[in-house]
Amino acid sequence: MPDHGDDAVSIEVNDESGEDVDGERVSALARFVLDALKVHPQAELSVLAVDVATMSSLHEQWMDEEGPTDVLSFPMDELRPGNDDEEPEPGLLGDVVLCPAVAAKQAAAAGHSTEQELDLLTTHGILHLLGYDHAEPDEEREMFGLQARLLQDWAATRGGGPE
Repeated sequence: MPDHGDDAVSIEVNDESGEDVDGERVSALARFVLDALKVHPQAELSVLAVDVATMSSLHEQWMDEEGPTDVLSFPMDELRPGNDDEEPEPGLLGDVVLCPAVAAKQAAAAGHSTEQELDLLTTHGILHLLGYDHAEPDEEREMFGLQARLLQDWAATRGGGPE
């Protein structure tokens, strides 16, 4: 489901998972996150939802780890968030790959909906595309703090409190 506007980030969401992912919600959230982080309006993002077997294969191929994971990010042009002092660069942001079946298990364990877990994973994946990481404690605090603020703001724009 491509989403192309004259002055809007191009976001393509494809669901190959068999789990009935709400592509419009994923696209709207991705646009919200990219706008909040002042990513250039001509940037391009792809979000793909896959089944457990596909995610397991990608996880092993790219991370050298067995079994499925919840989200993988594949940055392209190493774009970074914009700021007020300089114009952000256009380009290919990259791909976020989600595994809704893993997200559903994590959501049940966390006590929230699969949609909320997919919101978290989509946001997390986009932050990775923008250069955020959580390998070191300081990086983790920064990334997870930003992720929490974005999700809280997203929930507020949808008429709800923190999800």
